[in-house]
Amino acid sequence: QVQLVESGGGLVQAGGSLRLSCEASGRTFSNYVMGWFRQAPGKEREFVATINYNSGRAYVADSVKGRFTISRDNAKNTVYLSMNSLKPEDTAVYYCNAFSNELYWGQGTQVTVSS
Repeated sequence: QVQLVESGGGLVQAGGSLRLSCEASGRTFSNYVMGWFRQAPGKEREFVATINYNSGRAYVADSVKGRFTISRDNAKNTVYLSMNSLKPEDTAVYYCNAFSNELYWGQGTQVTVSS
């Protein structure tokens, strides 16, 4: 059974940094695309970043480009989202997902950025 467990969220002041982790287990993820999405209160879930687990090729949303970086550690089966220059509008629950033939989601981790 696939499990994705996010961690690293918390409360940070505007301009600060956080690094989120998503530890994956249950199968080999070499053929998966891993990603981060976020959902703010009253808003739809939106794409943040994605990375091909094999090639390491990554994409980030325009809204976070230059501030957020997605990376992975294959040996640890973990995907990271490094977030710098955080803004209050980055406040949301951040979800990790994994997609190949099926789509899996983690339980989410709260990120709150105070002004």
